Amino acid sequence: MGRILSIDYGKKRTGIAVTDALQLIAHGLATVETASVADFVVGYVRREGVERIVVGYPRQSDGSDSENAPRVKAFVQRLHKLLPDIPVEFFDERFTSVLAHQAMLEGGLKKKARQNKALVDEISATIILQGWMEARHG
Repeated sequence: MGRILSIDYGKKRTGIAVTDALQLIAHGLATVETASVADFVVGYVRREGVERIVVGYPRQSDGSDSENAPRVKAFVQRLHKLLPDIPVEFFDERFTSVLAHQAMLEGGLKKKARQNKALVDEISATIILQGWMEARHG
């Protein structure tokens, strides 16, 4: 079994999370500048034996595409070209930022830590991956 990588693609920063090799636990991996995220993902996939990539698909609360959707679609097309043997799929990311902030509050993080947008992006990627795993495995 290989790892599953998830991506919370943003305009400036992109959060990344990954499963363990047995695909039991999702955990945050990194937040990288969006301009270099493709290189980061390709390098990680080649080093760590990733078998699938899950990308958060940005939607409004009413289900329509958000303003970031075209950028996410273009990024996924680029991933398909760079990693043609790795399946890439979308997972609805509605409310992940809200859930990330809630998790930070419940985890007792101080206000300054909760304002760390990079940490929010990484937690959001973890929530996307956990949601995908739960939807897939019931």
